[in-house]
Amino acid sequence: MTSIELTFLGTTASIPTFERNHPGIYLKYISQDEHCFLFDCGEGTQKQIFKSGLNFMRIDNVFITHWHADHFAGLFGLIETMSLEKREKPLFIYGPEAEKFVKIILNLGYGRKPFEIIQKDVGFRGSKIETVFDSSEYQVLSIPVSHGIPAVAYAFVEKDRIKIDKKKALKLGLPKRGAIFQKLKDNGYAVYKGNRIELADVSVIEKGKRVVYSGDTESCKNLIEIAKNSDAFIIDCTYFENITERHHINLEQAIKIGEEANMKKLVLTHISRRYQNQKELEDIVKETIKKSEIKDIIVARDFMKVVVK
Repeated sequence: MTSIELTFLGTTASIPTFERNHPGIYLKYISQDEHCFLFDCGEGTQKQIFKSGLNFMRIDNVFITHWHADHFAGLFGLIETMSLEKREKPLFIYGPEAEKFVKIILNLGYGRKPFEIIQKDVGFRGSKIETVFDSSEYQVLSIPVSHGIPAVAYAFVEKDRIKIDKKKALKLGLPKRGAIFQKLKDNGYAVYKGNRIELADVSVIEKGKRVVYSGDTESCKNLIEIAKNSDAFIIDCTYFENITERHHINLEQAIKIGEEANMKKLVLTHISRRYQNQKELEDIVKETIKKSEIKDIIVARDFMKVVVK
C-alpha cells in the first residue's frame, strides 16, 4: 500500500510568530521507495526540517508557489547547507519565473555550489493545468492562481495503479503467485496452460491519491479546477473573519471552494499572526463544520503530520 505523508514546516502568513514559521510543506511519497519533495521554502525551513527529524538531503525537487519572500527566503540557507554537506546530485527548483529568481539567489554571496541547480519555469497565465513533473508512479501538476503577482497552485497526483484481484485469478485457474502476473501487467494479457488471460479479467483499478496545495491566492475558478476530488486540499486561509481585499482567502471562502471541489479533507494554513490561539481557531472550525458539507477540516500547525492512504 502506498501513502502520502505531509509535514507542515510552517503555517504562518507573511510574518512569523513564536508558534508558526514561514510556509513550507515536506511531502513524502511512500511506495516501494520513498520520494521526498518540498513545497515552498520560507525563512527557517531547514531548521524546521531538522526539528521534524526529516532528511533535507533527500529533497530533489522544490516547488515554489510564488516569489514573495515568506515563501522562498529559506532557499538560500537550504542550498548553502546542502553545499556544506557535499551534495552531488542535482536540485530542481520549480516556480513561476523560476529561472529569473533562482539565478538571483545563486548570485548572493561567495558560496560555491558543488552540485547542479536546475530552474524550471512554471506557467502562470491562463487556465490550463500543466504537468511540471512526471514519473512512472506520480505527477506534479500546476495551475495559475490569483495573487496579484505570478503565482500557482500545485497538485501531487499518484497515478492509478493496476492491482490483481487474486480471487478472480484463482477462478480462471491462475496460481496464487508467480511471474505470470507481471506478464499480465506488462503486456495486458498472458497465456497460461494454453489459455489466453486478459488483464482486465483479473484486475481492478486502484484510484491514485491526490493532494493539492493552493499557495497564496484569492478565490478563483482555477483553484477549484485543480482541487476537484482531491483526498486532501491544503488551502490559504489567512483570515477567519470576512476580510477579502488582500489577495488571500478567508474561512468562509475556503469552505465554499472546498465544497465546490468535492473535498474529502480540507487543511487550512497560511494563518495571519492576528490569530494567536490555536484552540480558538479549532473551536471556530468545529462550529463551521456543523453547517458544511465537509466534515474533515483541520487548522494546520507547525510540525503537524497528515497522512493520506
